Amino acid sequence: MQQLLKELRKADKDFKLIENNDVLALGLSGGKDSMLLLRALAIYQRFNHKQFTLIAIHLDMGFSPCVDNTLQKYCDELKIPLYIEHTNIYEILKHYPKKDGSIDCSRCSSLKRGAIVALANKHLANKIAFAHHQDDAIETLFMNVIYGGKLNTFKPKITYDNHEITFIRPLIYTKEKDIQSTVHNLNIPSIKSNFPKDGSSNRAYIKSKLNELYIDFPSSNANFKSILFEENCDLWKKSQ
Repeated sequence: MQQLLKELRKADKDFKLIENNDVLALGLSGGKDSMLLLRALAIYQRFNHKQFTLIAIHLDMGFSPCVDNTLQKYCDELKIPLYIEHTNIYEILKHYPKKDGSIDCSRCSSLKRGAIVALANKHLANKIAFAHHQDDAIETLFMNVIYGGKLNTFKPKITYDNHEITFIRPLIYTKEKDIQSTVHNLNIPSIKSNFPKDGSSNRAYIKSKLNELYIDFPSSNANFKSILFEENCDLWKKSQ
């Protein structure tokens, strides 16, 4: 956890993610990444020099009934308020499938973003924290190039003026393998995704191919990272 907190502090410093008096809503999916980030931010809240409020928000997408109380127990343990919003997003997605009958990922992302912003606004948050990490950024870069013909990825910090809310990604310097080992070492709970396409999406395919590439070309991961984080990187310079 110490190394992860160092990376979180560096991301905060480099991209000015958290400021005094922020009300920070963490999007808590229940997966390993968001569960670990919640604990890291709870620690960071106590030991950094900034004063900010931390809450957790969770969207029930309606994929299947959720009777697991893991999220509530975990938030109670960390003394972080949890707010759950039940939505009909899955019903909407079923009415507007892609031509092959599968879920429209773009529509799903838009609906999720709108719902989570509304939930954050409801609880007076001015920032939403997502648990996207370094490997997510690289995967998104390749997805946008391959499927969209665009050379870009998500930013560590972005403000949507029409919503008056800012998205931040405090784990942007952290590798997925380090998250996995920390979650295992600290015995942090998680819940399995009930998303119908989990494990068979375009992102899962890109992740698989990149992992093969990293085996064949061990230096490639570090090279991709250096491209993202170099000082004059066009992909992120507007967020710095």
